[in-house]
Order: sequence, then structure tokens, then C-alpha cells
Amino acid sequence: MKTAISIPDPIFTAAEKMAAELDISRSELYAKAVAEFVSAYSGESITKKINEVLATDSSELDPVLAKMLMDSLRDNPW
Repeated sequence: MKTAISIPDPIFTAAEKMAAELDISRSELYAKAVAEFVSAYSGESITKKINEVLATDSSELDPVLAKMLMDSLRDNPW
């Protein structure tokens, strides 16, 4: 799909440089960037990351961080 967007000049310039360095088109660069952004903020991605942290052996975590994590989960209604 074609679309028109407005972005600040410094971002455009940086994107042009990156696309050239990666030897990909501007459209491909923007498509990849938007896909990554959507993935990072999707509910599934957040749930996956939380599950990965919870699956980690707590002995590998800093003890203070592990306690904070467990305390924050205990108080959550979900």
C-alpha cells in the first residue's frame, strides 16, 4: 500500500543513510521499522517478555530485583 507521511528532516536523513548502508529501499526500511514497533508494543509481545522473565531461574536474578518483581505481581489483579 502506498501512503504519504511527514517526518522530521533529521529522522528522514538518518533513515536515508541507514537504508543506503543496509542496501535496502526506503520503503523496506520503513516497513521493517513499523513492523518492529508494532511487534514491540503488541499485547502478545509484552506477555511473551513477562513469561520469559518469570521462567528465568530466580537464583540468576539480583535478589532485590527478584523480590520487587514478585511483590509487583502479587499485588496485580490479573
